[in-house]
Parts: sequence; structure tokens; C-alpha cells
Amino acid sequence: MGLSNRIRELRFKNGEMTQKDLAEQVGVSRQAINAIENNKHSPTIEVAIRIADVFREDVSEVFGYEYEGKPDFMIVTVELDDSSDR
Repeated sequence: MGLSNRIRELRFKNGEMTQKDLAEQVGVSRQAINAIENNKHSPTIEVAIRIADVFREDVSEVFGYEYEGKPDFMIVTVELDDSSDR
């Protein structure tokens, strides 16, 4: 449950980029990148976008969210009777 990411995978696909290299490009500390990469801290939206931009990926390709149980919303489908006998 929670936020997941592909940061480590993407760092290694991009010339074995270090956490320090990524941190410098994003504008945060290496410790922040480490915490985000290891799912100990969730990034702000701005930082998530900057990380995705470094890898030239959509945010949804770098980060994902999984939850257990029911979502906080419900989708209701209503079928309307289109008969002409009214």
C-alpha cells in the first residue's frame, strides 16, 4: 500500500546515475532522494515532477500508487430506460 517508484531502475538505465547526481539535478539533498527512492518519504508534487523531468518520463511512469481495500470513491452506473411508451 502506498507510493512506489522506479527511481533506482531509471538511475541505472541513465548511465548508472548516482543519487547525488539526481539530487543535484532536482535541487534536493542526496538524503531526500534516498528516502524517496526507498519509500520512506513521499515527494512533493513539484519534486516528483522534477524527478520525472530528469528522466524525460511522465510522473505516472516514475511513480505509482497502490492501495488496499476499497477506494475512497464509488463509481455508479445508471442505465436510463429509453422506451417511448411514456
